[in-house]
Amino acid sequence: MTLDQIRALVADDFDATNQIILDRLQSDVVLVNQVGQYIVAAGGKRLRPMLLLLAAKSLNYQGKFHPNLAAVIELIHTATLLHDDVVDESDLRRGRQTANAMFGNQASVLVGDYLYSRSFQMMVEVGEMRVMEVLSQTTNEVAAGEVLQLMNVNDPDVDEASYYQVIERKTAILFAAATQLAAILAGANSDIENGLREYGLQLGNAFQLIDDALDYAADTQELGKNVGDDLAEGKPTLPLIYAMQHASESDALMIRQAIEQGGLDNMEAILQVIEQTGAIEYTYQSAEKAVAKAIEALQPLPESQYKQALIGIAELSLRRNS
Repeated sequence: MTLDQIRALVADDFDATNQIILDRLQSDVVLVNQVGQYIVAAGGKRLRPMLLLLAAKSLNYQGKFHPNLAAVIELIHTATLLHDDVVDESDLRRGRQTANAMFGNQASVLVGDYLYSRSFQMMVEVGEMRVMEVLSQTTNEVAAGEVLQLMNVNDPDVDEASYYQVIERKTAILFAAATQLAAILAGANSDIENGLREYGLQLGNAFQLIDDALDYAADTQELGKNVGDDLAEGKPTLPLIYAMQHASESDALMIRQAIEQGGLDNMEAILQVIEQTGAIEYTYQSAEKAVAKAIEALQPLPESQYKQALIGIAELSLRRNS
């Protein structure tokens, strides 16, 4: 299944989610509307809300709240991107100028705050305490994960365990919330709820692993952001961690200094070391293991085209180039 074929399975709900996002981004404050319209126009796959919609359909949920919560998930994700780009001083995302490059840091941070508060208004409207528990815990974990990542910047001693702790909290947990919320809405049993949460968590890990591999294996046009951004920011992601562990002493020292100092002075030489040590291949293999765990976690779900679509998304995540 292609992503377009998968999206077609929930086309009506997907359109409803997009309309809710547009409607709830409206404000009587002009700058909020300007930044909101800019980031919505930037597009994106809307992967996280699509996961919630597919998971709800896989459980034959007949209620009306799944597009609302899908929109909540996307607004939370968008808020984190606005804040991330300010922290990382990024100027390119999805092939366009970032909101902070276009409108300034203050506007990006404040509109990010607006999206967070709007998402909390929307989750309260569902009237389900467990929904609020999951989303409030998730947003708190995402924020803590971002702080944890900030603490790891320019630290070449970050190991794989610390790396996974960051990506689980800053990325994977929002995937997990999306799929778990569908189970909560549908009143599913604990086996299905836990399975869907684990699916989302492992898929989110795989998604971030591929993202970190692409930072050293793609080109700017395909990736939609600047290749080498992670190294420029001094972020010790898995390709660098693995390359340092398996490189010669002098090459490991070069990577170590690059992480400590940030910048791209030795980018070409570091790319060669990454290739020679098989760091990209190792990162992809790690993503494959996460995808296998994600698919395994779906076993408690009843068979349906929607379950197959969830499996399809997991498999497609390994083949993306942006």
